[in-house]
Order: sequence, then C-alpha cells, then structure tokens
Amino acid sequence: MPKKKMTYAESGVDIFKEEKTVSSLVNVVKAGRKGFGKALNIKGHYAGLVDFGKYALTLCTDSVGSKVIIADEMKKWDTVGIDCIAMNVNDCICVGATPVAFVDCLAIQKPNPKLAEQIGIGLNRGAKISNISLVGGETAILPDSIRGFELIGTCLGYVEKKNIITGEKIKLGDAIIGLRSSGIHSNGLTLARKIFENRYYDRFPKSNKKIGEVLLEPTKIYVQEILDVIKKFRVHGLAHITGRGVRKLLRLNKNVGYCIDAPFKPHPVFELIQEIGNIDDFEMYQTFNMGMGFCIIASEKDADGIVDMLKGKAKIVGSVVKGKGVKIPELSITYKK
Repeated sequence: MPKKKMTYAESGVDIFKEEKTVSSLVNVVKAGRKGFGKALNIKGHYAGLVDFGKYALTLCTDSVGSKVIIADEMKKWDTVGIDCIAMNVNDCICVGATPVAFVDCLAIQKPNPKLAEQIGIGLNRGAKISNISLVGGETAILPDSIRGFELIGTCLGYVEKKNIITGEKIKLGDAIIGLRSSGIHSNGLTLARKIFENRYYDRFPKSNKKIGEVLLEPTKIYVQEILDVIKKFRVHGLAHITGRGVRKLLRLNKNVGYCIDAPFKPHPVFELIQEIGNIDDFEMYQTFNMGMGFCIIASEKDADGIVDMLKGKAKIVGSVVKGKGVKIPELSITYKK
C-alpha cells in the first residue's frame, strides 16, 4: 500500500481557509486617519504605508511562527531573534523601503532568563545585519495562554513616495531574478514538525548536524542586497517568498503570468521533507521557499547586471509572460490564484 501523501492543510494550516479569515478581518477594518499621516492606498502588499510628506513610512509585523517550538525542543534559542527580524525587514524592503527601527514582543509561559538572553543575542545579530535600531519591546508572562513562548516583531521603514515599488510597473518580458534562501526559513514548520516529530536529535543525512539544527537555520536577511540593487537599477517588483511559496508573486501584479523555468535546486532539507512526507511538487512549492527566498522583477536588459552585482547569490529563474498565475513548466505546476 502506498504511503499517504502529507499536506500543509492536514498538518493544521489550510492556506485557503486562512485567506478567508484574513479577508473577514480586513473587510471590517475601515478606520483611517485624515490628512498628514494618512494611510496610502496600497492594499495587499508586504508592508503598510503612511503618508509622511515627501516620504512614506512603512510598517510591517510578523512572528517566528511554530519554529519556536523546535527551538524549545532543542533548547537552542539564539537564532530565532534573527528569524523575527528577517521576517519583518524582508517584507519592508518589498516596497523599496529602508528598514530603520524594530520593536519585539516576547510572550512566555514562565520566566526564563537564559531563553530571554539567547533571544536577545539573535535580535542583536539580526539588527546588525539589517542595519536597524532595536528601540524597545514588550515581555508578557502568560501562564494561562502560552505554551513555551511566542516571538513577534514590528519594523518601521521609510521610502520616498516617488520610489515606492508596488509591482504595477511589471510588464511582459521582465526577468524574474531569484535569490537563494538559507534553508527552510520561518514557514511551513507546522508540516515539517509533523514529519520530523521526535526526530530532532537524529543526524541529518550526509551532515554533522542534527535535524533540529538544520530546521533552526535562521532566515536569510536580504536588506543590503536589495537596497544596493534598487539604488542602481530600476526594479519593477520585489517579493519575499514565505508562506504560500511561489504564490507570493501574485501579490505584486495579478494581471500578468510568472513563468519559473529555471528554479533553484531545493536544499536537502526540502528533499528530505518531500521524501519522508510523500509530498507532491505542487504542495511543496506552495508551502516552502524551495531554495528561493526572495525575487526581484526587472527589465530583461537589467537582469544580467543585477545578477552580476549580487555575485553568486542570485540567478535568473524565469520571466513575466502572458496570462495569469504562476507556473513551473518542468514540474507541470500552475497556480492560478
């Protein structure tokens, strides 16, 4: 009898039900400031923008997700602070903004000075890589509602309004440039945890690391690379590939198609997840980053220059085509919404 295929939905995260939940919230949130400081009407993007005269301020917030459960299991908390900052600053730069400041919220079941110190080490490291200031935060002891801990952050950034990148300038023939991820990042861990349950201390194949250590590899921070690129080249779109995988491209411009005909070879962690979980390619590429953590969309004539500038960290993975949706031809995958 063939092994049952595992899916993200069966592990507890249904991305389509999640979309309906988010829509239910967004549809009733109508309040907004008038005049100076009003929200700019750019919906559905990676960061919110506020009118600040010549500039727009950007705000985004995100958590480390269920990666914290693995950190707790391994008693290794010194990298999740990097993840928390990465998940936020990588969203901030998607509108062409420079991240400048960060606040965090640590919700914890019971006081644990060692855990807090290690989280601080990661936050400091992430802030240094991103060139941002840690300007405050909050710690809450919640024994009745938290098991273990949760780590959430909020990032402030800025961009001149004339330089905001939304994806509306994406056009047919543009190149899609992918930047390599560092591993699983901070998405799809609910499914990965189901697959590797009780195996975190097992040796990862062909490695000196344990499975848990591979899963805790911190999320790649792309701030410096992207800010350098947008200073020199005219970029049409930027996408942080997180939950929903390559479907994230659809947030930029839904009036064109995205053809990824030269995807990165997935990291070994994805190959092992797919093998043990008997997961098909369609599910893998809409759950994990599969080796590509960020995308730049720019004109074909600028693509080679951008790749050269990024010095081995990126490659052209596809192009913008007629139609709608995202397709990966070599795997016979198409995502239409």
